[in-house]
Amino acid sequence: MSMQRRNFIKNLSLGGAAASLVGGSSLAAYANESRAGQPFNLDYAPHFGMFKNHGGDGLVDQLKFMADQGFRSLEDNGLLGRPVEDQNLIGRTLEQLGMRMGVFVVDGGDNWKVSLTTGKQEFIDNFVNTCKKSVEAAKRVNAKWATVVPGYFERKLPIGIQTGHVIEALKRGAEVFEPHGLAMVLEPLSDNPDLFLRFSDQSYAICKAVDSPSCKILYDIYHMQRNEGNLIAMMDLAWDEIAYIQIGDNPGRKEPGTGEINYLNVFKHIDAKGFKGICGMEHGNALPGKEGETALIAAYRKADGFK
Repeated sequence: MSMQRRNFIKNLSLGGAAASLVGGSSLAAYANESRAGQPFNLDYAPHFGMFKNHGGDGLVDQLKFMADQGFRSLEDNGLLGRPVEDQNLIGRTLEQLGMRMGVFVVDGGDNWKVSLTTGKQEFIDNFVNTCKKSVEAAKRVNAKWATVVPGYFERKLPIGIQTGHVIEALKRGAEVFEPHGLAMVLEPLSDNPDLFLRFSDQSYAICKAVDSPSCKILYDIYHMQRNEGNLIAMMDLAWDEIAYIQIGDNPGRKEPGTGEINYLNVFKHIDAKGFKGICGMEHGNALPGKEGETALIAAYRKADGFK
């Protein structure tokens, strides 16, 4: 392939690259020629199923494929619901491959997810018990972060009272996590207007009130683009409480380059801040099949190409 042709491919937008793929051109050329298999500049974490057409259905084979492509971490939202033997298998495989474990969700069921704002003891007790189960799962996979979503507004209570209830519940969770070096990362979401935690500044204030190394922010770029925008500036303001980052372009919640976010600049800024944590790939694939998976890898090589 000529240098001119190579440069042309590297300068394609993802949309154009995807269109070329559908039209028969090989987007794989971008992935193959752009440090294929080498570690990325940032530590991006895929999830199970993202590369099932290449890696197959088995957890181990999927992890091996991720590692072969240069990914150094995994995130698995549903880890807590997996059998203990699968958790142990994931932990052993990550260790063998030299990979890190990203977030999993502290999922105690909708009864507490929609109710921490109420301050009711039954929901706080369920949350604390789920935190204790999460500690045991985290040990099996050497996890350092676990996602917590406070849930829905309690419309019958003033917002300040709801906030106080959430803070007190999170203090209880932090007491469970602190001795084990595990941090719950609060995720402000954009899925629907009933969700209590929606903004980075709101999350920042709650973390300051909880005042624990085990209560930090999960800054999901997709959700924050939808809820508040001004990504780099807002990230800077909340930076000392951000422990984990997630990725997804908007609109569509697919890989970088499929929406409006300039991920090349965002990733460059995150790297310049000295971020050594994990950037979870919390999104779907824009295209189906092996071709879509190849396009996704190429998209990350492109967006990660800031140095």
